[in-house]
Amino acid sequence: MGPEITVAPGLLIAMPQLADPNFHRSVVLMIEHQNEGSFGLIVNRPSENRVIDLLESLEIVWRGRPSDVAWWGGPVQPETGWILHEPVPSLGDNITREIAPGIHLSSAPEALRALAKSPPKRIRFVLGYAGWAPEQLESELADGSWVNSDVTAELIFDTAPEKLWETSVRRLGIEPQSLVQASGVH
Repeated sequence: MGPEITVAPGLLIAMPQLADPNFHRSVVLMIEHQNEGSFGLIVNRPSENRVIDLLESLEIVWRGRPSDVAWWGGPVQPETGWILHEPVPSLGDNITREIAPGIHLSSAPEALRALAKSPPKRIRFVLGYAGWAPEQLESELADGSWVNSDVTAELIFDTAPEKLWETSVRRLGIEPQSLVQASGVH
């Protein structure tokens, strides 16, 4: 047996052979990977929904950029909301947690209110998540549907979403064009 691969925290990068259209060219920030299952957020799919409109329905005022949109985190429970953000010292450890250096995750209502009132520069509202049953992700990794890598705050927050998949693949030393889906007869 080789060394244990750290899946979370880290990135999962969808390979062309992954058949599920929900995950085509997706990059997933893995939050938890345990025997009970795995949980992550897709980080390269902005939605059309403006944060200001979503929060208004919760009677929360958004003081960030009016153009900020929510992101689609995955097909599971799209009504749930998560906030990825840079460290905000005023948020206590009981309502936020560090996922990786420079990347915190919050979902508590009081964190949402505090972050909406005074949003940090690096913040992202995410709706829904990606989830895997026990052993499901191991089998998808084994069949080459995903590759995993480390994660940085710069990659998550500062890379344009349409470039994140290619950038993540290149960081592994792979040329994206070499990953053409193999098909039957040539």
